[in-house]
Amino acid sequence: MARDIVNFNAGPAGLPTAVLERAQAELMDFQGTGMSIMEHSHRGKAYDAVHNEAMSLTRSLMGVPDSYDVLFLQGGASGMFATIPMNFLTAGKVADYVITGTWSQKAIEEAQRIGEVRVAGTGKVGERFVRIPEALDLTPGAAYVHVTSNNTIAGTQYRAFPKTEAPLVADMSSDIMSRPVDVSQFSLLYAGAQKNLGPSGVVLVLVRRDWLAQASTTIPKIFRFKTHADKQSLYHTPPTFAIYLMRNVMQWIGEHGGLEGMAKRNAAKAEALYAAIDASGGFYASDVEVAARSEMNVVWRLPSEDLDKAFVAEATAAGLVGLKGHRDVGGIRASLYNAVELAGVERLVTFMKDFKNKR
Repeated sequence: MARDIVNFNAGPAGLPTAVLERAQAELMDFQGTGMSIMEHSHRGKAYDAVHNEAMSLTRSLMGVPDSYDVLFLQGGASGMFATIPMNFLTAGKVADYVITGTWSQKAIEEAQRIGEVRVAGTGKVGERFVRIPEALDLTPGAAYVHVTSNNTIAGTQYRAFPKTEAPLVADMSSDIMSRPVDVSQFSLLYAGAQKNLGPSGVVLVLVRRDWLAQASTTIPKIFRFKTHADKQSLYHTPPTFAIYLMRNVMQWIGEHGGLEGMAKRNAAKAEALYAAIDASGGFYASDVEVAARSEMNVVWRLPSEDLDKAFVAEATAAGLVGLKGHRDVGGIRASLYNAVELAGVERLVTFMKDFKNKR
């Protein structure tokens, strides 16, 4: 069934149409079992096959080394903000955080409740986050260095990650599997699924096994990464339907060229939208530094807040939804996650030209 809506929401975000159609077809009867996958035991054969395939697809698509554990957890990235320092910010240690937007600020606030942290760099200039800092002030012997790979509100993104002696940790919630990354750069990376991987309700964690062995054993078992690693993310009932949908999304990614294919798709979409902004003679303006522009979340403003509001209202009426900027910063934001098609971005670009010409 064709859908006339182009979903630019920042998250939960759109899912590939083929994935939704498959879920619809299998919802009542999963593979002839007479039951929905949501009704199957998480310890039964039907769900076990889905769970293991999701893990295998994560490893193959991202090139995850054998020395890493793949975890499917709950609580989203916000839960990880606390769980990571609980596991790794042990007594007498300091953790470094690079602040490039709202979510990295929230991450450091949670870490401060657990132990000592330092700001190793910031992307803020004046009142806005507009860049990715190149030079970092890192703490010798730090417990870890935490970065946010893409900033959904600020519209900035790392092109290359910093080299650190301390273990590098990354929140990749909004650009996971949008492009190839070298997993071996990181001791741990995590991502809420609801932007590029699937629905809300599950967070993907990749953690280096030898670093995991150093984690705290004094916190409750449910919050220890090792608890879940030892049980293949089946220590308790996992979000089975969310993992099923994530498995299906990863199959779709594989059918569309893997992460290299996603990178080409996403670069083409971002290029088309930024070109429209830059060619508008200032009618559309982004204060994000060009070198830091995100391919996932494109942010811009019009000459007045009234025009911002009119733009969002008319775009929504035209089937272009989710374009209102985050409430903390205002303006316009288009999220170009994996499931967004180039044709949808071209439709937005045409609307932008028409809207400008009418003014």
